[in-house]
Amino acid sequence: MALAVRHRWPQQREWSRKLVHIGTGPVVLLAWAFGIGREIALPVALLVTAATALNHRLQLLPAVEDVGRHSYGTVAYGASIAVLLALFWPQQPLAVAAGVLVMAFGDGLAGLVGPALPSRRWQLWGQTKSLAGTGCMLIAAGIVLALLTALATASGQPAPPLQACLGLAVLATALEQWSVFGVDNLSVPVLTGVLWSHWSG
Repeated sequence: MALAVRHRWPQQREWSRKLVHIGTGPVVLLAWAFGIGREIALPVALLVTAATALNHRLQLLPAVEDVGRHSYGTVAYGASIAVLLALFWPQQPLAVAAGVLVMAFGDGLAGLVGPALPSRRWQLWGQTKSLAGTGCMLIAAGIVLALLTALATASGQPAPPLQACLGLAVLATALEQWSVFGVDNLSVPVLTGVLWSHWSG
């Protein structure tokens, strides 16, 4: 799908990359639903991370990497999923889901909405941020965490209280501001997953 989007809108380099970014997130919920064990999930995540690192260097699939700026975001994203799986899978699947889905939808949608809507913009460490994109990140993160809390209640999994989820959404949004070289793709998911686990009691 990313290749098709790149072919149809070649001038919109970020679209195909964000499609992969957003589409990767729900895979965690599918893995939980199908009972995929750690012995499969973690090696696959490590393999995908290695493949993205290779693609970053060789540009075999430019639809994933060619965004006109120097970023290790896709590699960091894969690494963050592997770290979360190593820490919490399968005992705390929603801690993994929280970290991955906040990044997938929050950062993914912010990267699409921010450039598209006129709003106040600022520069942080050479990265352009906007009020529209930051607001989108906060709203998407809050919705994701609230839905995961409802899912946890329905499935008997531990979850943080809603007020903690709000604080977690704010913290994830603040971390996303520091995105030099795509480091937010590692910091946001891992810290979100760790705090979800910690605040779940």
